Formats: sequence, structure tokens, C-alpha cells
Amino acid sequence: MSTLWNNYRYLFLRRFTQIGLMLLYFGANAWGWTILQGNLSSSLVFGIVPLSDPYAMLQMLAAGAVLATDLLIGVAIITVVYMLIGGRAFCSWVCPINMITDAAAYIREKAGFNKIQKRQPSSRNMRYWTFGMGILISALMGITAFEFISPISMVHRGIVFGLGFGWAAMLIIFLFDLFVLKNGWCGHICPLGGFYSLIGRFSLIRVHHNVDNCTACMKCKTVCPEKQVLHMIDKESLPVTMGECTNCARCIEVCDDDALGFSIRGMASKNLEKNNKTGE
Repeated sequence: MSTLWNNYRYLFLRRFTQIGLMLLYFGANAWGWTILQGNLSSSLVFGIVPLSDPYAMLQMLAAGAVLATDLLIGVAIITVVYMLIGGRAFCSWVCPINMITDAAAYIREKAGFNKIQKRQPSSRNMRYWTFGMGILISALMGITAFEFISPISMVHRGIVFGLGFGWAAMLIIFLFDLFVLKNGWCGHICPLGGFYSLIGRFSLIRVHHNVDNCTACMKCKTVCPEKQVLHMIDKESLPVTMGECTNCARCIEVCDDDALGFSIRGMASKNLEKNNKTGE
């Protein structure tokens, strides 16, 4: 039992967080709970504290909307939180789409599709283009463009209010990630992931690599949905500094060498240098 927990502890915690948040949103709609009301774009905690998606706000600004004070406060809270814990923690710890894409990635690996398609036919920079296009289209059409077509919003509304088009969005993304492109939606296309990648560049909580413990088994790169962020593996002791890291911690769970772990930005490197000097 302890081995199961050690190997999947962060995965269990992520699923608990994702399902728990959806339950709170559902409870607000079905039973009048006031713990968490609204949706992933705009919420109220205990009916008092506003939480707002910064990317949705940028689309509103581009569309010419006048922003209310509570919306700006909500955006500030979310921005600060994700600058602390890692921007794309939203993708792996909050977004319900992550459960769908993780399922597709698991089946894809077990079915051997990754061996057939070794090269990725699409650039991961596409998400930054779709991020910019969302802002541009919002400005040209006077609407929050991505919010109208966002599968994240569709799935969220489907879970909370009844599935409808949510089923279609879930199925399309699952099949796309399974048969067309590994980590296709989250890793290549989603503009929200692109936006939070930009915020993630400044985050304090980082995955840190200790090369002295590493045996180059590469299990971490096998499970990582953004393996380019682990460029330091078996080379040098460094934290993951790229904003694309989702802080999902799967690399930490599969590492049998204790070569990976969470740290506060800059602290692990200082401690390592101190230990090396002490060892000398």
C-alpha cells in the first residue's frame, strides 16, 4: 500500500483536487452551496472572495469591455497564486480536461502508438499562437473569442449543469490525443496553457534535479507531458525553469533515485552548494 501511495501520491492528490472542485461547483448549482460558486472563468469563494481567469480578462479588454473592480481583484488573486505555485499547475491540478488527456496518454502508451509516431508533427509553440489569436479575434469581433469555443468551459458546464455538448468536447479531445497527436490539446494547442506558461516562468515552486543521485533511467522523461523541461536530466543539478512545466510531479513519483523533488526557487541550489562545501 505504501509503494502504491509513493508511486502515485501526487496523481491521487491531483484527482482529488480536480474532482473536489467540480463537486463544489456542482453543489453550488444543485444544492445552493456557497463554498465555490460560478465557473473556472469567474468564481466566488464563500460568496465574498472573487476569482477571475486572467486570460478571460485579456479577451474582455480586447473586446472593449469595462472591467468591474471585483473582476480586477479576482484576476490579481489568481495571477499571484499561480506565480507562486507555478502557472501551469492550473492545467494539471485544476482543469478537468487533464483527466481526459491523461487517460488518452495512458492508453496511447499501452497500445504502443508512441512507438509508431516518434516525431511530433506539430510545434508546441502553437499554443502561443492560439493565445494571441484569441486576443486578436476578441478585439476584431468584440467578444471573448476563446470562451465561446473553449472545451474547458464546455466540459465544466457539462459536469455542473448537465453534459450536452460537454460529451462531444470530451470525446473529440480524447480521440485527438489518442490517435492524432500525443498531448495534443494541452501540450500544443490550448491557449490557456500558453498563457499560464508565461506566468509559470516566474513561479517560486519548482521541480529540482540532483544529478549526483541520477542514474539516467529516464523514467521521468517517459511520463513527463512536457519532456523538454527536463533537459538537465543526467547533466547537471538544476531546477526546472521553463514555464511549460505543469508541476504535475509525475517525474518525482517515478524517480527511484530520489533525484527529483519540489523546492523553492533558488533554495535547492544553495543547499546543494552548501552540502558540497561541507563534504569537501
